[in-house]
Amino acid sequence: MRKRLFGLLLVCCMVVLSLAACKKANDEKFYIGGIGPLTEGAAVYGTHVYWGAQIAVDEINEAGGINGALIEFKFEDDVHDPEKAVNAYNSLKDWGMKILMGTVTTKPCIAVAEETKADNMFQLTPSGSSPDCIKYDNAFQVCFTDPNQGSASAKYIGEKGLASKIAVIYNSSDSYSSGIYETFAKEAENQPFEIVAAEAFTDDNKSDFSVQLQKAKEAGAELVFLPIYAQEASLLLTQAEARDYKPIFFGCDGLDGILTIENFDTSLAEGVMLLTPFAADATDEKTQSFVKKFKDAHGEIPNQFAADAYDAIYIIKAAIEKAGVKPDMSISDMCDKLVKVMTEISVDGLTGAGMTWEATGEVNKAPMAVVIKDGTYVSAE
Repeated sequence: MRKRLFGLLLVCCMVVLSLAACKKANDEKFYIGGIGPLTEGAAVYGTHVYWGAQIAVDEINEAGGINGALIEFKFEDDVHDPEKAVNAYNSLKDWGMKILMGTVTTKPCIAVAEETKADNMFQLTPSGSSPDCIKYDNAFQVCFTDPNQGSASAKYIGEKGLASKIAVIYNSSDSYSSGIYETFAKEAENQPFEIVAAEAFTDDNKSDFSVQLQKAKEAGAELVFLPIYAQEASLLLTQAEARDYKPIFFGCDGLDGILTIENFDTSLAEGVMLLTPFAADATDEKTQSFVKKFKDAHGEIPNQFAADAYDAIYIIKAAIEKAGVKPDMSISDMCDKLVKVMTEISVDGLTGAGMTWEATGEVNKAPMAVVIKDGTYVSAE
């Protein structure tokens, strides 16, 4: 009996010591989690976010961390599914996450925003672009909001005189796509072009675009605006080629990554334009260094999502330093301090110089356009 009690006491002591060791480890590092699609159709976005963020984490840790504290980074797959994103969030919380860099796509981001609000956890999404992703005061964006993408695209097309007749093909059941279309159409009223066709599809029917393309062609559209995702766009471009319809195709950040869609003939994307804050062919030292590290590690050219995530980690670092946040603070205390300084910091990143943030969570930075040429993204300026 005495031996049994002694053994039980020994086990309890070991458990206590183990928990103490885990707590000590959590108190010494910044535990940052990430969520996004690593599998299925939207994996091109999540994978590049994961890889881009990891490069930034490695750089910061190699330089000594943030005020001497290293970053522990873990990324979970949500398969672009809101329910799975919430499950991933809970898994990361169990792991020890105190700050969230995510999520990657809009619908999962909106779902997870409810969780971070309830926990008062600081959330910085690299690419969740709907205003609903940042409707709470604990959440901020690196990317442009959908309204900003729509209006900026209309202004760019008008100012550059790209076309006089425009068609729009968008997903009416997706908040990302429909949100961009709405502000594009509103700003188009101020621009020297006409929207001659606005054709919608839904999540239940996003593989056959023959009707939408035919209406755009019959209306004489010289440019087709595509506020949709790369997977859908790859099918649409393939079907446009079959119809011998070759207008200018112009999209937003959702089109970034189309060159890596499996089984897609990338020659069909030649000349496609998209509004984006990042061009991999930029000649500045920071961009060249990032692109080289990314290509060396993964054999691919980073898209805008990778650059957004790289910037996101450095934005979190800048906010931590400005706020004097320590790893042993609670999730809520960290959040309160970080939120307070987000409107005070300015960050020079891959996706913008002198980036600042509104209290609403929106980022301030200048957009630019790229065009796909010879299988790569180059500046359209």
